[in-house]
Amino acid sequence: MKKAFIDQNLCVACGCCLTACKLNAVSIPKGVCAMVDYSKCVGCGMCAKKCPASLITIKEESANE
Repeated sequence: MKKAFIDQNLCVACGCCLTACKLNAVSIPKGVCAMVDYSKCVGCGMCAKKCPASLITIKEESANE
Protein backbone atom coordinates (compact mmCIF):
# COMPACT_ATOMS: atom_id res chain seq x y z
CA MET A 1 0.00 0.00 0.00
CA LYS A 2 1.31 3.46 -0.87
CA LYS A 3 1.89 6.05 1.84
CA ALA A 4 3.29 9.59 2.11
CA PHE A 5 6.78 9.98 3.55
CA ILE A 6 8.06 13.38 4.69
CA ASP A 7 11.75 14.30 4.88
CA GLN A 8 11.64 15.39 8.52
CA ASN A 9 15.22 16.63 8.43
CA LEU A 10 14.25 19.40 5.98
CA CYS A 11 10.58 20.07 6.76
CA VAL A 12 9.93 23.56 8.18
CA ALA A 13 6.27 22.95 9.15
CA CYS A 14 4.82 25.44 6.66
CA GLY A 15 1.44 23.67 6.81
CA CYS A 16 0.76 23.33 3.08
CA CYS A 17 0.46 19.56 3.41
CA LEU A 18 -1.99 19.93 6.30
CA THR A 19 -4.48 21.87 4.21
CA ALA A 20 -4.03 19.53 1.24
CA CYS A 21 -4.85 16.33 3.16
CA LYS A 22 -8.60 15.76 3.19
CA LEU A 23 -8.23 12.73 5.50
CA ASN A 24 -6.41 14.64 8.27
CA ALA A 25 -3.52 12.20 8.02
CA VAL A 26 -0.89 14.94 8.33
CA SER A 27 -0.20 16.90 11.49
CA ILE A 28 2.46 19.16 12.97
CA PRO A 29 2.37 17.97 16.59
CA LYS A 30 5.33 19.91 17.96
CA GLY A 31 5.41 22.76 15.44
CA VAL A 32 8.74 21.57 14.12
CA CYS A 33 7.95 19.26 11.21
CA ALA A 34 4.98 17.53 9.64
CA MET A 35 4.21 13.91 10.46
CA VAL A 36 1.98 11.36 8.73
CA ASP A 37 -0.54 9.17 10.54
CA TYR A 38 -0.13 6.00 8.48
CA SER A 39 -3.40 4.56 9.77
CA LYS A 40 -5.20 7.40 7.93
CA CYS A 41 -2.93 7.94 4.89
CA VAL A 42 -4.12 6.37 1.63
CA GLY A 43 -1.18 7.57 -0.48
CA CYS A 44 -3.25 9.87 -2.70
CA GLY A 45 -0.34 12.30 -3.13
CA MET A 46 -2.20 15.56 -2.52
CA CYS A 47 0.20 16.54 0.27
CA ALA A 48 3.20 15.85 -1.98
CA LYS A 49 1.74 18.05 -4.74
CA LYS A 50 1.26 20.96 -2.32
CA CYS A 51 4.67 20.77 -0.59
CA PRO A 52 6.57 23.84 -1.88
CA ALA A 53 9.93 22.22 -1.12
CA SER A 54 9.05 18.80 -2.65
CA LEU A 55 9.89 17.04 0.62
CA ILE A 56 7.05 14.51 0.47
CA THR A 57 7.26 11.33 -1.55
CA ILE A 58 4.63 8.67 -2.14
CA LYS A 59 6.02 5.16 -2.03
CA GLU A 60 5.16 1.63 -1.04
CA GLU A 61 5.07 1.14 2.69
CA SER A 62 7.37 -1.67 3.77
CA ALA A 63 6.53 -4.02 6.63
CA ASN A 64 9.11 -2.43 8.95
CA GLU A 65 8.08 1.25 8.51
